[in-house]
Amino acid sequence: MTVIYKKVALIGLGLIAGSLAHAIRRAGLAEVISGYARSEETRDIAREIGLCDVVCDSAQDAVKDADLVILAVPVGAMAAVAKEIGPHLKAGATLSDVGSVKASVIKNVSPFVPENVHFIPAHPLAGTEHSGPRSGFAELFDHRWCILVPVENTDAAALANLCSFWEAVGSNVEVMDAQHHDLVLAVTSHAPHLIAYTMVGVADDLRRVTDKEVINFSAAGFRDFTRIAASDPTMWRDVFLNNKEATLEILGRFTEELFDLQRAIRSGDGDYLHDYFTRTRAIRRGIIEAGQDTDAPNFGRNLTKES
Repeated sequence: MTVIYKKVALIGLGLIAGSLAHAIRRAGLAEVISGYARSEETRDIAREIGLCDVVCDSAQDAVKDADLVILAVPVGAMAAVAKEIGPHLKAGATLSDVGSVKASVIKNVSPFVPENVHFIPAHPLAGTEHSGPRSGFAELFDHRWCILVPVENTDAAALANLCSFWEAVGSNVEVMDAQHHDLVLAVTSHAPHLIAYTMVGVADDLRRVTDKEVINFSAAGFRDFTRIAASDPTMWRDVFLNNKEATLEILGRFTEELFDLQRAIRSGDGDYLHDYFTRTRAIRRGIIEAGQDTDAPNFGRNLTKES
């Protein structure tokens, strides 16, 4: 176990920050973990469960003398938080985040980052539908990817330290530019979440199917949609508002594909459907082979802990 940052400050104490606190302790990566959440109730819970070494009542206090500061708040709130803590950041510290969108975070946060602070945005591709300080667990990042998105003229040593940090909490690390990150995530996360929200909304609106039938007869596909659609509404509102272009581009492509499938079903073109499903099935196999899920029944999850 090697200390990478003497003090780590977590701003926002939900699932990701909570899991980071557990993972940092597991790997012995910091001497002190400080935390702050806007909600007094969240801070009280964090203190009760000993989530951090110290839970502060202001973001400024939390970041004081911190070597690494991680913004774990909704994307839409990051600029305001950065403005609040900017003057209190330690010279030579690294400021990072865990947001699902990168280009808008860089644009909105950068003006408030002092010249003597290293700003290196990040995005751990890990999570569950649960939220709050009690939802975190140390294994959340194990064998998952974390994408680092360095800004122009990023210090090489600071980037190497942050890479080592994420690897030490269990992640595979990839470096990517912001625009490409946002397009990739629109494909792999943002558009699928929007589709999941839509399908659950369709079930709610389709009055010929009762609520009891939807609940009792949910097949695995619909259950998975409801799991995704249970995600934090504030976070996902901000994701879509801050990644408009890439998400709309992917939704446009999705609409075209959907029209083609509608045409094939209407015309009874079984060959087209079989070929299409064969190609898409291969993607699922690739995900399993890459270690990002398992081929176990029920989408690799169990009844005791969703992942």
